[in-house]
Amino acid sequence: MSVGLPSGRQRRRLALVGVPGAVARGRDFTRQALRDWGWDKTETSEDTLLLVSELLTNASLHANGCRELVLIADETALHIEVHDGTTTPPVRHPAPQRGVPGGRGLYIVERLSDRWGTQAYGTGKAVWAEIEASRLEDGMPAER
Repeated sequence: MSVGLPSGRQRRRLALVGVPGAVARGRDFTRQALRDWGWDKTETSEDTLLLVSELLTNASLHANGCRELVLIADETALHIEVHDGTTTPPVRHPAPQRGVPGGRGLYIVERLSDRWGTQAYGTGKAVWAEIEASRLEDGMPAER
């Protein structure tokens, strides 16, 4: 596989139904995609891996498990989708408590992505997040 973003769009999918260690597998899958696309040398690439971990963890803990991770890359953005097993939209805790685990996942998603949302379908939904390509390009570390 050649390194660098192709002209147009590229989509990668990872099935996660019944896969043990879905979060780790999703991170490894994303790390390899970022490497292939030349987007692995910035602070934002590390933020992207954390973002994927949060989306997968939320699906595992709160949405009947992860079904699929989809990465869509083009010249403008990286679009990340995590498909899960419930149509119930995620709810962001208004004020996570200090020293108490939990309640920060969607805050992290909101903070690390440029946009995020949900799309219900059939018996599940996709929780998606986008990161502008300019934040991932080599030599352009994240400024947040």
